[in-house]
Amino acid sequence: MENFTEAQNISQDHSSFFFSSRGGLFCQDGWLSSKLIGDSFLWTWLILSFVSFVICMTLSGVLFYLYYWPSNITYEKWQRKSNPKYPSPEKVRDEIVQMCKAFLCSNVCPAVSIYSAAHQGNDGSSDTSGFHITTKAYCGPAPSPWYHVAEFIGIMLVSDFFEFFYHYCGHTFKSLWSQHRHHHKFFNPSPFSVIADEFVDQFVRDSPLLLFPLLVPINMDLMFFEFGTFFYFYGVYLHWGYEMDWPDAHHPILNTSFQHYCHHAKGVIGKPTHCGFFFKIWDQLFRCTYEGKCFCAKCERRKGNRTKEQFELVHIPDYSKLLRPSFWIQAKVLTGTTSKDSNDDTTDGENNDAVKRKGE
Repeated sequence: MENFTEAQNISQDHSSFFFSSRGGLFCQDGWLSSKLIGDSFLWTWLILSFVSFVICMTLSGVLFYLYYWPSNITYEKWQRKSNPKYPSPEKVRDEIVQMCKAFLCSNVCPAVSIYSAAHQGNDGSSDTSGFHITTKAYCGPAPSPWYHVAEFIGIMLVSDFFEFFYHYCGHTFKSLWSQHRHHHKFFNPSPFSVIADEFVDQFVRDSPLLLFPLLVPINMDLMFFEFGTFFYFYGVYLHWGYEMDWPDAHHPILNTSFQHYCHHAKGVIGKPTHCGFFFKIWDQLFRCTYEGKCFCAKCERRKGNRTKEQFELVHIPDYSKLLRPSFWIQAKVLTGTTSKDSNDDTTDGENNDAVKRKGE
């Protein structure tokens, strides 16, 4: 612990937590060494929200264009689509609106984490300029490179279980389902649905970015890199709506895009189904894996349900509507509930009936 205290004290300025000048993003000479970052909670939150909005819209938008835009849809791609139908432009609009609403909360905990660390003195104590929390965040190399390896693995495992368990509770307790059910409007998700959550859900899911530095010495660069790239990239893959040949739905360890599609299509209150993010072990331990007949794209092809003749009957929506300002200037658009898509397109229609029974 003394080594970490020493690492925290290197080149640390009382008004900035960019502790050392060793090339880190959150170091004194890093990309975020602007007075706006850390000195002001509001500006920190606004800048983080803007940057994450640009990154998320770009990544999701590119993937959506490649796999959902009518001119890019092919029979070969469609064969690997989990749900053989495509969401309506209105449903995609709802996803984007819900995602934008989520940004209001998704960066609160990261902003508090940065702002609090920025107001720590050289001795690790906090100054008195505004609200903040004393953290154990540090920048630059740890005394041993193996600590960074342990950090990376620890962040992944703890975050993965945290995500699973909160998700599991969201399908178990009515009070939490009242928040989480809004995400399940997107039963046939596109890449834009990855953080299309209500405020409470998104706040809780990003809380590890504040909790980790409170509990253990954590490298801020590593933590934000792992959450900002690794977790979001995998989240986009899970909401992609398509499946890869490897890893496929039958991978023994990893959750794939099929498991998450199955979760969206069949998971309701009282019926948690594939709530995990990376690893299947949590769902297996809590017995919330899907036990019915597999309807992944690979199995559907083997059953003869992805033929060229079937593809020619598929309705491909006109997503160019999403580029028209008039499409966005309509009543109730900001509610994120404008589409009329119904969840009766899964293998047995089970989820739609269950939702009605549960009063959603």
